[in-house]
Amino acid sequence: MQLPIRAIFVFHTAARLGSVSKAAEELSVTPSAVSQQIQALETQLGLTLMSKVGRRIVLTEAGERYYATITDEVERIAEATNLIRGYRSVTTLTVRATPTLSNKWLLPRLGAFLDRNPDLEVRIDGTNEPTNFKREVVDVEIRHGDGRWPGLFVEGLAEEDFLPACSPDYAPAASLTAAELPRFRLIHSVKSQAQWPRWFALAGVAPAERWARVSFDRSHMAIDAAAGGMGIALESALMMDRELENGRLVCPVRTPPSVRLVTQWIVCPHEHLKQRKVRLFLDWLRAERAGWETRRRNALSATRSPLAAAGPAPRRRSVPASG
Repeated sequence: MQLPIRAIFVFHTAARLGSVSKAAEELSVTPSAVSQQIQALETQLGLTLMSKVGRRIVLTEAGERYYATITDEVERIAEATNLIRGYRSVTTLTVRATPTLSNKWLLPRLGAFLDRNPDLEVRIDGTNEPTNFKREVVDVEIRHGDGRWPGLFVEGLAEEDFLPACSPDYAPAASLTAAELPRFRLIHSVKSQAQWPRWFALAGVAPAERWARVSFDRSHMAIDAAAGGMGIALESALMMDRELENGRLVCPVRTPPSVRLVTQWIVCPHEHLKQRKVRLFLDWLRAERAGWETRRRNALSATRSPLAAAGPAPRRRSVPASG
């Protein structure tokens, strides 16, 4: 049987882009020519690979399996062909991640991944919406939640320390006790898995029923507000890594209770692990995680408090505990 190479490449392009019209534009052919090639491939295989949902195309279960199986080989053929022609091939890796992780942790590190893998282009989709891998062309997701998603590959990104943090101008490092915090404006991340009431309970503190607060529905907004001197946030050291490193945030509490959670998870279908681009990205994520954990341990052992040694005499900006 003659191998339908062109039809395979056309199908791969349409599946990668999630659109017949986009595939036609990339291949410089008409949309009907793309559809004809896919139909010819489906006839030869005896399977339905795609279906239309509105203006979009969605891979069937058989189409998902076939796409995952052929992707590495198609990319290798494209790379070899372009190298012979004197061009560098480019493969797109689509990553979905929460806005906070995208902005605060992934983006500052992404350049190193791109430098190490010049044949890859990366598209970051920053959203909290979980991926429907059967309908969306996403290679891997870093998802916020509890890690319970049956049928998918799931790996925790890192165990995160949740600690109070603020600008050193608002309250110097290690200058407060846990019982003093309710006198200050506390910043709440409403979707965070670590909340102030639980933290106070672990610290053995019973704050008043009302205290000064401001709430945000995105952790990156809470982190920026804390760094800007608005108050004290309870956030993940993983997400605050850049601000802690450059001193824009410090932990104002001398002996905060330990709150350690895994809230970010690497998620994808098991068949995506066969793709070279996904394996490269996951290997890089694991190396970055190991580096972050090592730096974190060193920082903890080198300071009297979990984030920084005590600074100068406190310049406390307490606020009324009403409102």
